Amino acid sequence: MSEPIQTKRVYEPYNSDDGTRVLVERLWPRGITHERLHADTWLREIAPTAALRTWYAHDPAKWPEFVTRYTVQLDSQPDLVASLLEIARRGPLTLVYAARDMEHSSALVLLNYLKDRLKTR
Repeated sequence: MSEPIQTKRVYEPYNSDDGTRVLVERLWPRGITHERLHADTWLREIAPTAALRTWYAHDPAKWPEFVTRYTVQLDSQPDLVASLLEIARRGPLTLVYAARDMEHSSALVLLNYLKDRLKTR
């Protein structure tokens, strides 16, 4: 793994190169057991709020505004962000998510948000 942080769908197989695996979904993924997921922790609070998820409804037309709103949410959670950055500084971090559309998922927003913060510190 060349990047300190990567994303992986919950349905992709676990790999020992994943490093620390953090589930970044507010809801537990349907049909996935704890054993199959191999998550080291579940940080549900870092996921978009229920209100934001409901508003967005995975509508690509709302994507730019979703990114803005979710970024504001992340800005308001410095302790959670710091905990993920600390994991990434110690070794590989894999953000595990359930969405089918990676180009329009909260995991992508979180990945880019964390990468930007790693560069600036």
